[in-house]
Order: sequence, then structure tokens, then C-alpha cells
Amino acid sequence: MRHEMHEIAPVFNKNSRILILGSFPSVKSREGKFFYHHPQNRFWKVLSIMFCCETPDTIEKKKEMLLNNRIAVWDVIASCEIEGSSDSSIKNVIPNNLDEVLSRTEITRIYTNGATASRLYKKYCYGQTKIQDIKLPSTSPANAAYSLDRLLKEWSVILEDCYQFNKKS
Repeated sequence: MRHEMHEIAPVFNKNSRILILGSFPSVKSREGKFFYHHPQNRFWKVLSIMFCCETPDTIEKKKEMLLNNRIAVWDVIASCEIEGSSDSSIKNVIPNNLDEVLSRTEITRIYTNGATASRLYKKYCYGQTKIQDIKLPSTSPANAAYSLDRLLKEWSVILEDCYQFNKKS
């Protein structure tokens, strides 16, 4: 088992209102140096369908889609021991300091991408943030129990928040 460092900077700006947290980047994401980089991960497809836009194909377009919809993205873990991309193998967690994002935004909702991200958020971050997470099903290809349609149904709760934030501005 290797100790891995999280080397992908969070995506956010001062207008971000929603934070989506994963657990730790997959091998493909670590190689590609960006979130949800595995071609079979459905994160970008789900968001692009929800926001009625093309699935972004570059890091810049992905950042633009997130920021245009007031979404920040990061992960719970700063470093850990992990075998490949297996969330179940994660040990010796050092969490990210979410204040790096929260102090520079007006985040009011935190969504976690999958059960592991939610469990780790509750264990390591909730005491700091005092913001209850909303657990969403993982967009990982390992979560074969969820079809794209089923993911869209669950993830669409984000749209209500986006609508509310855009209505206020």
C-alpha cells in the first residue's frame, strides 16, 4: 500500500455556494491532475445533463461549468494510504483543511460523492465545518448499481440549490 498525496487544487471562486466533496482522487485523476478524470466516471456527464450543456472535454471547460453554476469541488482527504483507486483500502487519513475553501466562499451546502466521502467527511470535517453533508450516490464506475438515469434522479437535488442561489443574485 502506498501513501499518496492529494495534489489537485480545489476548484472554487468567491461566488461558489455548493461544495461537492469526493473521498480521494482515483489513479486516473491523479495521473490527469484533475477531478473525476477516469473516462468511465459519470460525474461530468451527470452535471452536464443537469445543466443542459455539452459534457466538458477539457479541464478549463470543466472548471468553467462548475464555476458558472456556483459549484466548488474538492476532496475530503489530503493524503492517505491507498491501493490503486480503492476507497475500501483507504487508511491513515489526513483530511484537507476545508477552511481553505469555506473562508473564501459563501458555501451553504456540502454534497458528498458517495458513501466513503460522506463517512470520512462526518469523521474528519464536520466538526470543523458544522455543515451537514448531503450524501449522493457515487458517480464512480465501481458503482454499477446506479444507472445514469438513477444517478440523475438523485443528483438533481443540486438543481434546486442552484436555482435558489441564482434567483437571489
